[in-house]
Amino acid sequence: MAAGCCTAHPVTQDHLGAALSSAGTTVSVANHAAGLSVGQAAEILVVGTIATGNPAAPLAEAMAISGGAIIGIGALKDVEGLVDSSTKTVKPEGVVVPGLIEPHMHIWTSLLNLTWTDVSHEVCATFDDVVAAIKASAAQTPAGQFVYAKLFDPSLYPGEPDLTLDILDAACPNNPVVVMNASMHYLYANSAAFAAAGVTYDTPDPAGGNFGRSNGKFTGVIGEAPAMMMMLGAMPKPTPAQIGAGILEILNECAKQGVTSLREGATGSLAGVSEVAMLHQLNSAKRLPVRVSTAQFAIMQGKTPEQVAQTWKDAGVTPFSGDEMVRADAWKVVADGSNQGRSGYFMQPYLGEDNGGHGDWTPEGLRGAIRAGLNDGWQINVHTNGDAAVEMALEAMEEILPGSANADLRHSFVHFSVTTDDQLARTAKAGISATFLMNHVLYWGAAFRDTILGPERANRLDRVASALKAGINVSLHSDYNVSKVHPLLSAQTAVLRRLQADGSILNAAECATPAQALAAITKDAAWQIHADDRGSLEVGKRADYAVLDSNPWTSDPESWDKIVVNETYIDGTLAFQA
Repeated sequence: MAAGCCTAHPVTQDHLGAALSSAGTTVSVANHAAGLSVGQAAEILVVGTIATGNPAAPLAEAMAISGGAIIGIGALKDVEGLVDSSTKTVKPEGVVVPGLIEPHMHIWTSLLNLTWTDVSHEVCATFDDVVAAIKASAAQTPAGQFVYAKLFDPSLYPGEPDLTLDILDAACPNNPVVVMNASMHYLYANSAAFAAAGVTYDTPDPAGGNFGRSNGKFTGVIGEAPAMMMMLGAMPKPTPAQIGAGILEILNECAKQGVTSLREGATGSLAGVSEVAMLHQLNSAKRLPVRVSTAQFAIMQGKTPEQVAQTWKDAGVTPFSGDEMVRADAWKVVADGSNQGRSGYFMQPYLGEDNGGHGDWTPEGLRGAIRAGLNDGWQINVHTNGDAAVEMALEAMEEILPGSANADLRHSFVHFSVTTDDQLARTAKAGISATFLMNHVLYWGAAFRDTILGPERANRLDRVASALKAGINVSLHSDYNVSKVHPLLSAQTAVLRRLQADGSILNAAECATPAQALAAITKDAAWQIHADDRGSLEVGKRADYAVLDSNPWTSDPESWDKIVVNETYIDGTLAFQA
């Protein structure tokens, strides 16, 4: 398996697995909503500007809530009959909008380097900024202690520069330094880090990994998991309490962006059933700030997909099990790796290379992994980046779905990054939906066009407009921690398709309309994760909403990334306040 956004990196597994496993395999649900009952009178009346996300009635001035559900919405006079002396009236400072939906991100694989210094291109616009950020972190770290940084991506800088041993030695002469590449295929380290790990120039490369060497010295570039694990072997491992705190930190950051529901995209990849057990334990201690649905990973160490399916079943983790805050509802299979990491699977070679990556499965192996989940009634999520991976997954689904009793479970392709017209038409015919990582366009679009894929394939990247025209239901996601959870930024990029690198537009024909993009982070994303009671503000749906300082449905998409979230609510109760 290629290490990537949707697979568990061995380093992450090594450092987090034990702490996660401490949660055990007993899944006990909290059911916080069990005591809620919907009455005829509103407990809460929200009055103000309300953007419903419902095209049939886009604006309202009052919303009545009882038992966490919306029992009335419209003009104030329309809901007056639902109010009594016990009703609490609130007038939010801002525009009330449906809670935003994040349909694909990663909690577990983001925990390893959660506290490391962020040197992503989002934070560091130039390579010099990367070096400066690492140097600044070292200046605040006592001599001799490790400096850690994350998300460095050379493909986003001219010449694809490496963080060499010499650069890191000069920047941090008094501290060992380790920087992780965004693809998680590489580490960058200085001399002190090699010494702390006990790795000398005479240390042999482990099978499958390498310590870069040139002209009698280390280059500072460490390749692939076996060598990376040797470099990070002495890194302190977290306690279960620290893991729990990290999960809550991630969820709180999502709530700060107006997110009320998310899907964790590879649950079980580090510690199996214990990951679901830990989420429920945290939710039992205190209601989580965001609703979490989980996509159960089809791989556990040493087990076939069929055995993995049985493991989930034996633990009681079955389709749509859980409660209103933590629910299991999908089965995750990964077909290839990362395009920017050059491990996505393409029909043609990458620029300057003689291969187009490879699939993570044989075609028959992929079919077996899909069947294992489908037979148990799971919605199938298949990670597909390159066009060859799309083709392999599509052929598998075209063969399997027609004969399955579970063919219509809103199955989806995750990322669905580079596609052909034929693939779009066949995906629609098969009834498969798609979720797009729009930050591929924003952050990596120029690199795909100029140095990784070439203009023709780059123009086939994240084809939201064509997918919608073909009849495919779509959503937008962040793939956190590949990029930050920021649904309004994803929607903005779907509309504008403007590249951060040079301000140019990548294939304007694929620009979504503002209404389509906003639907893709609200009601259509909710549909995709089987959250039909969310995604818009309508009678009968949950009172999940955010309060923004501007209405995205009536404002210029150019401003969407700057919209501020003031508050976020779940079932009408506060989950986040700025």
